[in-house]
This record gives sequence, structure tokens and C-alpha cells, in this order.
Amino acid sequence: MSEVTHVKEKSGFEDFQISKETLSSIKKMGFKKPTEVQLKTIPLILEGRDLIAQAQTGTGKTAAFGIPIVEKVNPKRRKIQALVLVPTRELAIQVTKEIKDIGRGKRIYALSVYGGKSIRHQIDFLKKGKDVVVVGTPGRVKDLIERNVLRLDGIEIFVLDEADRMLDMGFIEDIEFIFQQTPERKQTLLFSATMPKAIIRLAEKFLNNSYEIVKIKPEEVTVDRIKQKAYRVDTGKEFETLTDILNENTGKKSIIFTETKKGADELSRKLRDKGFNADAIHGDFSQNKREKVLRDFRRNKIEILVATDVAARGLDIKGVDVVYNYSLPKDVESYIHRIGRTGRAGKEGVAISIISTIEDRLFQIVKKKTKSDIQLVNLSDKPIETLERRNFTKNSRRKFLRR
Repeated sequence: MSEVTHVKEKSGFEDFQISKETLSSIKKMGFKKPTEVQLKTIPLILEGRDLIAQAQTGTGKTAAFGIPIVEKVNPKRRKIQALVLVPTRELAIQVTKEIKDIGRGKRIYALSVYGGKSIRHQIDFLKKGKDVVVVGTPGRVKDLIERNVLRLDGIEIFVLDEADRMLDMGFIEDIEFIFQQTPERKQTLLFSATMPKAIIRLAEKFLNNSYEIVKIKPEEVTVDRIKQKAYRVDTGKEFETLTDILNENTGKKSIIFTETKKGADELSRKLRDKGFNADAIHGDFSQNKREKVLRDFRRNKIEILVATDVAARGLDIKGVDVVYNYSLPKDVESYIHRIGRTGRAGKEGVAISIISTIEDRLFQIVKKKTKSDIQLVNLSDKPIETLERRNFTKNSRRKFLRR
């Protein structure tokens, strides 16, 4: 195991050892210069190295493994040679489309498999034998293996995308089952937005001993373009405060993050009852409903999208004006990921958090670790607790800071 800390500066994709067909496809997709994650990982993957890469959504990580996959698979073999596991249906669709676009010049066929759509349709495509890349959610991939229609004996590249979210969603047993169906000799790649101990354990279990670690820092420039504000309220006043703020920001495309699926449903319903144009999205929705909600939000038919972290991970939604935290997330990385939904493509964004008084210390930690100038509006008469309060023990402080 070793960590990549420096790479030779490259001016463009032509500096990589990739084919003219792939270069042409990349150009048609509008890619001009490699991103940091692409610079650091593509050469390693082309060399056949196993690796774990820490990179946020929006850093170009799909192309980071998609370009080498297109270069390494052989469409003439008519056998599945690359498998990419992802946590959500939406991400499966997005990753498949990007790999298809990258591989268009080389006639690379890719198939996405996920729940919520007819499994018979996916089986029919697999039986045709054209697809050499499969992108899927762990549950559906396992189902297809058990039905003996998805054979992984020809796999040369195995990718776990958004690995931390798949662990959070309880997919570890399915992932281990799938991994056991692949050949012992293969290249394994883990891409994760965060690097908790569980991811390192997973890497040590799946990757060979000489695997590389690549870490891409979250784009602080993006955070700098986001005006951050927090409203401190008494418990029970969160919804009233949120609606007041929403009324001040009428007409702005917004995402509100909640901790649970039930919370997303309840909040979107309460907002609609108050006359707001809102809808929710989370993992319990049918595929058709999820696609409709996202389509309506992108087309501005829905002004406010209430989402869980898992449902929003991997979604490419442009033009979000305001991101709301309807309570702070449990870790700083999730906070950065949430607010990064706004302030994209050189534009300024706004992130607003509704925090109860019991979240005082967590707010201080978020502010400290993000090094952000978060404006605090105190709407409560209760005194603000800080990290220095005596009842906040050293052990509990360490616990929070490790998040």
C-alpha cells in the first residue's frame, strides 16, 4: 500500500496512453483538461494497479475509471469484462451513459441493471451477449447472478463507486457475495467520497497488498463561492423558521436535506400543505416516480426538492440556487457534500442550515473543520453552548472531531 502525493503535470488527455477513438469521444463530450482525480488515477489504472481513491461527486471520477475501462476491455470477446457497483439506480444510469459515451468510438456496449425496472428486460439484454461492461446496484446484480444469467468469470476490472454509501446502506454482504463470483486475478478499484476505517478494511480485504491510495481534497474554491448561514432555533420551531426563510426566497430552485426517508416524506407533505411547490425523493420510491420527480425538478416544474443524502448522492442537478440543511448532518464531509450542490460552474450559491439549540457544539465543529465564515442568526433566548463548555468532556469532543 502506498499513497500518491504528486503526479507529473499533463496538459491534456492526449498525454495519456489512450486510443484515438477514445480521445475523439472525450472531445465530443466536451472534456478539455483532465481533473485532478483523472490525472492521479488514470495512469495507475492503465498500468493495472489496484487503488482506492477518495473523491467527491463532481470531480470527474466516473471518467477516471470509465476511460481506462474503455481502453482495457475488448468488444470482440463478447463477454462481461468490467463490473461497476453503485449504490443507487440514478447513479447506475448516469455511470452507464458516461461509459457508453466514452466508448462510442470503440463500440463498447454497457448495460445498467437495477431494481424498480423489469428484470426480464435486463435478462434479455444480457442473453444477447453484446455488453462487455455492466453497471448495477448490488441487490440486482446479486439477483441476476443467482438466476444464472449474469456470469462474472470474465471480469478483469471490478469497481466499487461511492463505496462509503454502499456500506452505509448495508450492502456489504451482497458486495462480498458478488466479489466471490469474480476471478481471483483482476483489477479492483474503490472510489469513495470519505475514507472511514470501514473503507480501509474493505480495501485490505478486496485489493492486493500493493494497492495505491489517491486522495482528492474537496474543492474549497466551491465552498468559498457559497454564502453560508445558520438559524439557531428552539426545538419545535424548525418548520416555522424554514417556511419563513422559504417565503423570503420564493422562486429559487432549492434542495432541502433531511436525515431520514420518513422525514423527507413528512416535510414535503407539510410544505405542500403550506402552498409550496415541493416534492421528495428517497430510496423507497419506485424507479418511475424517482425519474419523474427528478425530471420535474430539472425542468423547474418542482421548485423545492426534499432529499436524503443517499438519494442525492451521485445526482447531477444543475442550477440549484439554495441548499437547506433541515438539521445538521452527522459528519462534516456530508455537510460539505450537501452545500456543494449549489455554487457550481463558477456561480455563487447559498447554503442555509436550520439548527436546534442542542446542535450548538456540532455547529461549532462544522464551522471549525470547514474553516468557513458561517453567519449565525440566533432566534433562541437560550445561551449558546460552545466546545469549551465544561459539560462537554474531552472524550466526547474527540469523538466529534474524528467525524
